[in-house]
Amino acid sequence: MSLGDSADDGVDLDGVIADEFPEAHEINVTPFIDVMLVLLIIFMVAAPLSTVDLPVDLPTSSATPQNKPDKPVYVTVRSDLAVAVGDTPIRRGDLVRAVDAAGAAENDRDRRIFLRADRGVPYGELMDVLEILRSGGYAKVALVALEQVSAPSSEPPPGDRRQ
Repeated sequence: MSLGDSADDGVDLDGVIADEFPEAHEINVTPFIDVMLVLLIIFMVAAPLSTVDLPVDLPTSSATPQNKPDKPVYVTVRSDLAVAVGDTPIRRGDLVRAVDAAGAAENDRDRRIFLRADRGVPYGELMDVLEILRSGGYAKVALVALEQVSAPSSEPPPGDRRQ
């Protein structure tokens, strides 16, 4: 019998034993699942890092929400009247420089600044921060509030003292 003949000995033309490694016609999804699990873990770890974590009790609003830019600059006035840009506490005198540094990629005063203030912050203190931003050249300031869940009621809010 010749080498190329594979009648009874189970040897094919290349000299490899037939049926040792049968052809598989399925897709191996195990590496795909491994990659997806690694990506899931990465996003689960990275997602909380991309949010602002200062505890502020925001008031509610019934206005329609506006689209946020890719990298918004948040100025926060906390209940103890401390001011922060992003997560970094700053002095009020350094507010404009800190906002400039937070948006260094754009470096123009025409971008929108998002101002968050705790519900307990007096109106005058909020206006002081707005005035500092305005005098620094930032005219586009958006006030951040929570979306109102239910329809507004006819009775005045608890802090309203009008008679």
